[in-house]
Amino acid sequence: MRIVFMGTPDFAVAPLRALIAAGFELAAVVTAPDRPAGRGRRVQAPPVKEAALEAGVPVFQPATLRTPEAEALLRSMQPEVIVVVAFGQILRRNILDLPPLGCVNLHPSLLPYLRGAAPIPAAIREGLTETGVTVMLMNERMDAGPILAQARVPIFPDDTAATLGDRLSRLGAELLVETLPRWKAGVIVPREQDESAATYCRPLTKADGFIDWSWPAELIARTCRAYTPWPGCLTYWGERLVRLLRVRADPSWNGGGPPGTVVTREGAPGQRTLGITTGQGVLVVEVLQLAGKKPLAADEFLRGQPSFVGSRLSREPPSQGDAASAAP
Repeated sequence: MRIVFMGTPDFAVAPLRALIAAGFELAAVVTAPDRPAGRGRRVQAPPVKEAALEAGVPVFQPATLRTPEAEALLRSMQPEVIVVVAFGQILRRNILDLPPLGCVNLHPSLLPYLRGAAPIPAAIREGLTETGVTVMLMNERMDAGPILAQARVPIFPDDTAATLGDRLSRLGAELLVETLPRWKAGVIVPREQDESAATYCRPLTKADGFIDWSWPAELIARTCRAYTPWPGCLTYWGERLVRLLRVRADPSWNGGGPPGTVVTREGAPGQRTLGITTGQGVLVVEVLQLAGKKPLAADEFLRGQPSFVGSRLSREPPSQGDAASAAP
């Protein structure tokens, strides 16, 4: 089976490598252009590009597929199917109709649930105990095409978007390898999605990482795990930005003080548990990081920053005023 693969981030690497290892013919990989990233804004190649070049697969990086030149390039590759995994561009009808077997998408949720750009963080933040991957035949509506195959995985209590995303990527790779030959052989009958059951999740922004301390501790803890590694779990201590790297909820701890107050609780001799009051319960912080500093365990952080205890954290620095609380 001759495939053009479209994908960009780490999530798409395992599926690409699985298709190559399984002996599918990769005509080309189409991915996003190299872009500046990180503190130094150095130009970096997408992870999928690096994986493709390692395997000797030709790579193309058009800024958009909405040009006659891009369509002509894809047509010249003569793919039987286009496989799309976290590509980042909407495909129009002229591209969807180009390969005889259509455009097949791997989506990291159990469609029709959690259509959209950030289903992995959404599944964790919403407190789901299960999610999965869907292989579907693409149409012009977002994540709404007929389903070819699905597979499920549990969501563990300590899962982050990174750990869950890694499992879903590997599961999706296996499902693609199993599904594509069956789709070509005509043994799969596509199943239409139940539109009445569809749910949606929006793209994340950096602003989503800032904590609203009026939320319950359990929601904040899930949100922090959902937003690890990006956009992170962020708050302000005065004018200083603090990143909370490992947290858990303690609904039974009544720390006292308004939401956002930093509190401690004595444990073993010489040890303190660091907490932050919320709208319900206390968020226990185990590892945190001041902007520009290295991550520290909570006890070590408190030894270096004793004035942290008793302070009140906020979503914005005082110079910007109080931010309106966002709905959970």
